Amino acid sequence: MLRKSVLVSLSALVLVLPGHSETLQDALNAAFQTNPSLDVQRAELGIAREQLSQARGARAPTVDLSASGGYESLDSNQPIAFNVGDRPIASAQLQATLPLYTGGRISAGINQAQAGILAANAQFDGVSQDLILNVVTSYVDVLRDREAIQIRANSVALLEEQLRAATDRFEVGFATRTDVKQAEARLQGAKAAFSGAEAQLEASLAVYEVFVGQPAGDLSPVADAPAIPDTYEAALQSALAENPDLIALRQAEKAAEQAVRSAKGESKPSLSLVGTASAQETFDIEASVITPTGVSTLPADNYRDTQVRLLAQGSVPLFQGGILRSRVSAARLEREQARLQTINAERQITASIAQAWYGNIAAEQAITASELQVEAAEIAYEGAQEELSVGTRTTLDVLDQEQQLLDARLGLIDARRDAFVAAHQLLRAMGNLAY
Repeated sequence: MLRKSVLVSLSALVLVLPGHSETLQDALNAAFQTNPSLDVQRAELGIAREQLSQARGARAPTVDLSASGGYESLDSNQPIAFNVGDRPIASAQLQATLPLYTGGRISAGINQAQAGILAANAQFDGVSQDLILNVVTSYVDVLRDREAIQIRANSVALLEEQLRAATDRFEVGFATRTDVKQAEARLQGAKAAFSGAEAQLEASLAVYEVFVGQPAGDLSPVADAPAIPDTYEAALQSALAENPDLIALRQAEKAAEQAVRSAKGESKPSLSLVGTASAQETFDIEASVITPTGVSTLPADNYRDTQVRLLAQGSVPLFQGGILRSRVSAARLEREQARLQTINAERQITASIAQAWYGNIAAEQAITASELQVEAAEIAYEGAQEELSVGTRTTLDVLDQEQQLLDARLGLIDARRDAFVAAHQLLRAMGNLAY
């Protein structure tokens, strides 16, 4: 059964209308309505279910009906011949076969198909959580880049004012040409950075549209990041038990084990119960008899032959040129491959948990530090401006303080974005990402 943790409200697609502020939930709803990767996994799940139906069908009896009709002409040069001449014929046969023993192949095939369904369910779960993580990441990336543009636009405006003030002071003899050029250089650098921020926003908007399926409108700020476990050990234990990618690989390993059983069963005897019923109808037979005086024709008549049989039919493979042994060896290798893939996935998930866990801690600490840095940088910038006005600071000092304030503000929005994404990455690695 599909894990409930990844079920997302699939209400009607929310289009971005004028005046409508799009939320993260709106973006998720739109993504789950339009993203093709989910349709691919739904098709995979449907295929797995049909494979189970096919495996179960191998245990049921099969019934075949065959029929034929035609026309035949018989002639003979024997002295005495019967049933020669032209006549239409028709025949029909009904055959039912019930497998009684197949060396475990059928039961192994059913178990293999059931494991395949569980693996497909887990893969759908994983793709759903990947989509949630991608939408969340692209959503906060757009928010971050839009805020970064606002910050850089304010920086450009401040530097333009600094350039104007430096020029005015130069004209009245309170500043040097170097002060003017320093302000001008910082302004041009800020404009270049602003252009780079615009390019970064366009890239984030393109990624957003890929995952959500529609352009980003006026995005609302996100709420607090979802709660995460209290300890690293709890997060890791949850991941090893509930990560859908790991569950899918474990089910694939079980399917590979059943494939070995099925391959071994091919070398065992099989027994089936076979019942047949057949009938043949011969129409308007004109029997001709050759006599010393000539050929005599007997009156036409119809004949019907019927037959009913019930047999126990068995077979034992004796020699197959090594094919069956090779199939068993290949199935064992595939089982070993599946086992190693599971082990490798467990290690990768452990690394992902560690990376996301400590990344989240670092991002939370960075938020606290960045908030303090912004507060201090604002005070330092205001103080530098006042000191510049009384001649105790240079233009370069003010420009440096402005740059520090800019870096602090950009660092704060990066830290908030990183903390929000890291929490979701941790939940994805645990297999518990949901909205």
